[in-house]
Amino acid sequence: MGAAASVLRKSCAWLGLGAVGFVVGFANIFLGSAVNAIFVNANGTYGTAVITQARETNSQLNDSNIWEYDVVMKTADGRDVKTGFDTMSASLYPPRNAIEIPPTGERFVVKYIPGFERNIAIMRDESPFGKRLLVEEALGPVKRAAAQVAASPNNREFRREYREEIEAFIAHHPGATSPETAAFYREELERLGT
Repeated sequence: MGAAASVLRKSCAWLGLGAVGFVVGFANIFLGSAVNAIFVNANGTYGTAVITQARETNSQLNDSNIWEYDVVMKTADGRDVKTGFDTMSASLYPPRNAIEIPPTGERFVVKYIPGFERNIAIMRDESPFGKRLLVEEALGPVKRAAAQVAASPNNREFRREYREEIEAFIAHHPGATSPETAAFYREELERLGT
């Protein structure tokens, strides 16, 4: 397009359009899904979706196979729309440096643009699978502190750190875990004492 505009306008300045297009195209490889997710979140309508089939491809990304997903989305007005995506094109909101795809058969929250329903953004923090991942991530420091106590049960510093991590987790995520897990950590606090 830059070359054509350069010939028509009789100005070499239009050749820069080719360089701009190359840079934008290259950036799209890495940022396209994130930009799409931000756009769909800002302008989209809520719906729900279910992955109906997942197929492993022969392609790889970071030494992991790329998967293709078939999806059925239910729009806000109750229509079913068949769509799909793959590991590389999945739009996940909020953008993070992780590709977290919902399990097959589990309903999750999406946003879409009315009129172009096939383009969806997976709202991971609003979906059950995303909430589970957030709780698991929040439990990381608690599990690390528990492992330290298991390695040296009489270390007062480790016991104090474990107690603080449990208290911080409970304060920031009340009701986020199962009743059994909550009861386990309450018992751990009693066992650790003050």
